[in-house]
Amino acid sequence: MEYVERKRWMFLGLPFTFTKYTVKEDMITVAEGFFRTVENDCYMYKVQDVTHSASLGEKLFGLGTVICYTGDTTHPQLMLQHIRRSREIKDFILRESEEARLKRRTVNMLDIGSDGVDDMDNMDD
Repeated sequence: MEYVERKRWMFLGLPFTFTKYTVKEDMITVAEGFFRTVENDCYMYKVQDVTHSASLGEKLFGLGTVICYTGDTTHPQLMLQHIRRSREIKDFILRESEEARLKRRTVNMLDIGSDGVDDMDNMDD
């Protein structure tokens, strides 16, 4: 499955911008520009979390914004702004990123402050 969406104007949701988002099972690609096109890719396994937001203006025109929090160095916060089917795309990214991490056997770990673990072993009752 593949989604191809364009960033749209808030006014009537028209696609008159030069930003194109392509979301595939293994990669998210953002292509920006008209005279000089810059294309940036982020592998799905690097996506750690995804959020969806929709302002009142976006809701009026059936748009939304998907924010991907990634481990990518070029775009740690990858935004797919003012796109149609945003909730569906968010759910797709969540599913595919989890599957990609499982395929690569990549696990996201959080440091929860285990500095005091050695001190607990030496405690008297």
